[in-house]
Amino acid sequence: MRTASNWLFTIAAAAVLVLAFEAEVAKPFRIPSASMEPTLHCARPADGCRAHFDDRIIACVVCYRFSAPHRGQVVVFHAPEHACGTGGVFVKRLIGMPGDRVYEDSRANIWVDGRQLREPYVAPGARAGDRYRGAHWQVPRGEYLMLGDNRGNSCDSRSWGPVPRSSLIGPVVMTYWPPTRLSFR
Repeated sequence: MRTASNWLFTIAAAAVLVLAFEAEVAKPFRIPSASMEPTLHCARPADGCRAHFDDRIIACVVCYRFSAPHRGQVVVFHAPEHACGTGGVFVKRLIGMPGDRVYEDSRANIWVDGRQLREPYVAPGARAGDRYRGAHWQVPRGEYLMLGDNRGNSCDSRSWGPVPRSSLIGPVVMTYWPPTRLSFR
C-alpha cells in the first residue's frame, strides 16, 4: 500500500509540474495549414501541405515577459475571431513592428519604411497567387503585422489587420516532431 501511494504521489506531482511548465513557460502547438510552408510543415492531404506529419512546435510563453518581439520571429498568437473565418491560435512570421509603414510591391516583395525586407525564408514560388500586391499598411502602436511564409496560401494580417501585443503567446523556439525536423530557433 505504501509503495502504491508513493507511486501515486510521484505521478501526481509530475503531472502538476508538466501542466505548470506548459501553462507558464513553454507550450506545444501543431501546424494545421500550409501558410508557413516550407518553414513549418503541415500534413498531406491538406491543400499545399508537403509532409506526412504536421510539425509540432514549442512556443516560449515567458519570453515576451523578458524581451520584446522582433521582426523575423515566428510567433504563436491569438488571431482575431473573424480571422480566416475561424480565429483561434495561429503561427506566422512577425513582419511589421509598431509604427512601421509596410508595402507589398508588384512582385509581392515586402518593403518596410522604404527598405526591401530580405526574406530568405520565403521559398521561390511562394509569392505566386499573392493577391495583396500594391497594398500598404501602417502598423499602429502596440500592434504587429503577421504574415505567413507561404504568401500565396496564407490568411494573415494582410486580410484581418495587425495583432495587438496582448494577443502574442510567444516565439517558436523549437520544432520537436517529427524527429527528422528537430530544430531550435
